[in-house]
Amino acid sequence: MNNVIEDNCIKKGVRLTDQRKLIAKVMSESNDHPDVDELHKRVNKIDSKISIATVYRTVKLFEEAGVVAKHDFKGNKARYEEATQEHHDHLIDVNTGEITEFVNEDIEELQKKVAEKLGYKLVDHRLELYGSKIKK
Repeated sequence: MNNVIEDNCIKKGVRLTDQRKLIAKVMSESNDHPDVDELHKRVNKIDSKISIATVYRTVKLFEEAGVVAKHDFKGNKARYEEATQEHHDHLIDVNTGEITEFVNEDIEELQKKVAEKLGYKLVDHRLELYGSKIKK
């Protein structure tokens, strides 16, 4: 599997120790948005000598370098994902904490129209929807 986070760290001149490389690898292979505790658990399965403090410091370093994005979803621990150029929004299940990424062109267009109507050019946004699964 491609270690996109490690590659982006190298491009941005972030010095990578073996521990940082491992944390980058685990983050790159994550299909979810893990918090630091979850990352630490996953990293520890591979190298039990890596402390939670090391994971916190490394994630903060990656965030400051613009390699990972931090999300403070309502009422939960900060969660992280690879910082990408492709815009997407998030739907958070309030019961399970599961996060679904999505893109919806109608929502994107509506946000631009709202900004324009208020006299602004939209330059960035972040949309988080919170819901619970509908029982079928």
